[in-house]
Amino acid sequence: MKLHLFERSGNAYKLRLLLSMLNLPYDKVLLDPAKGELKSAAFLKLNPRGQVPVLEDGGEVFWESTGAMVYLARKFGGETWLPSDAAGLAQVMQWMAFAQNEVLFGLQWARAVVLKLRGGDVEEYRGYGRAGLAILEQHLAKNAWLALNRTTIADIANYPYVSLAPEGGIALEPYPAVLAWVSRVQALPGWIKRV
Repeated sequence: MKLHLFERSGNAYKLRLLLSMLNLPYDKVLLDPAKGELKSAAFLKLNPRGQVPVLEDGGEVFWESTGAMVYLARKFGGETWLPSDAAGLAQVMQWMAFAQNEVLFGLQWARAVVLKLRGGDVEEYRGYGRAGLAILEQHLAKNAWLALNRTTIADIANYPYVSLAPEGGIALEPYPAVLAWVSRVQALPGWIKRV
């Protein structure tokens, strides 16, 4: 198995976390976006979007973190990380969608502007991010995990950019239930630092 990434990518970190928690060996293929490696012809054959992460497993190629996480969870994690029953699957997937909406367009984009990885209105993104954190706070004040009262890929999908929110100028201290959840994720077996 190969994971194409660059170290600062939160989406690649999601896969690194899940691979570690599943105790799966893989080879890292480190790319440098500053050198144009994400736009090379060879990489664009793997991912026409020119983004990381890309996961290769045998002949399968997954070029989006959500799809790759679903693949890993179902193939190697069984019911533990992603249930197959309709209601359980839907609960997990609604939080996966949250990670690709409020968390991405708020917390990640604010971080990306601060780190000069993208342009845009940082205050607008911070507003989206705080709205997302308010939803998380309300949910996590009553629940230890995002779905099914246990750890699932929904937690892994949301964790990176939530935990990195301060890099975008969004403090987590006003959200004590979110901070407690971040600590719970960091206490999971197999948790690894981003870099």
